Amino acid sequence: MSIRLENVNYIYSPDSAFRKQALKDIHLEIRDGEFIGLIGHTGSGKSTLIQHLNGLMKATSGHIYYNEQDIYESSFNLRGLRALVGLVFQYPEHQLFEVTVFKDICFGPKNLGLPQEECEKRAREALNLVGLKEKHWQKSPFELSGGQKRRVAIAGVLAMKPEVLILDEPTAGLDPKGRNDILDQIARLHKEGNMTVILVSHSMEDVARYVDRLIVMNRGSVFMDGTPSEVFKHYVELERIGLAAPQVTYVMHQLAQKGFSVNENATTVEEAKNEILAALGRIQP
Repeated sequence: MSIRLENVNYIYSPDSAFRKQALKDIHLEIRDGEFIGLIGHTGSGKSTLIQHLNGLMKATSGHIYYNEQDIYESSFNLRGLRALVGLVFQYPEHQLFEVTVFKDICFGPKNLGLPQEECEKRAREALNLVGLKEKHWQKSPFELSGGQKRRVAIAGVLAMKPEVLILDEPTAGLDPKGRNDILDQIARLHKEGNMTVILVSHSMEDVARYVDRLIVMNRGSVFMDGTPSEVFKHYVELERIGLAAPQVTYVMHQLAQKGFSVNENATTVEEAKNEILAALGRIQP
């Protein structure tokens, strides 16, 4: 396994009237090569949780282990961890600051003390991985579109050669094509590089389509943990905490109630299409 959390708690402003417990007794194992979706209503603890995974925030109590090493041990290399567990924030344009895209991507490797030649090699590789055309490399990152900025932010993390890639709402504010382009790119990185990916999203359709495992947060605790189909079949419980299943799941339940022999727990359009075609085939004269 890659990351393990044991009894992790986090309290904001613990000694004041504004005290708030953001994480409560979190126990999780994140295994190598998983593609995980992390969902929950606003304030459920998602963003707080992911910032613990590379040591940006320190738990009030509990332990976090990376490859069985306690990251809170005084001898542990936290700087090295942040290169291995890369985090792309919800508004990636806040991560961009250099005068050109290429220099921005070089910054992370340079900060690791790598020679210039290696920094530039990694920058080229990362920009090609995210599919940003070379004609944009010498532009200011602030001249780019929202989708292009997301690609640059992801490339900046990939240039560090992380083992774990965490993305906090990477498609927020993008149009459908931009969203699909970014998520398809992330899925390809996961598959081809066997990279562990954690995707924080408010889109039930996106997590149903891409992830293998879904973790649901509610009031600072893990509410559910399973495959998308296992989680979304509990759509009534999800609705009680302000979430929902993908729209296609509701359609499938309605079809089943009307007597069609379909799998009610289909979570993607492709799954639903196959179920409906099979059901129609069964009722053909």
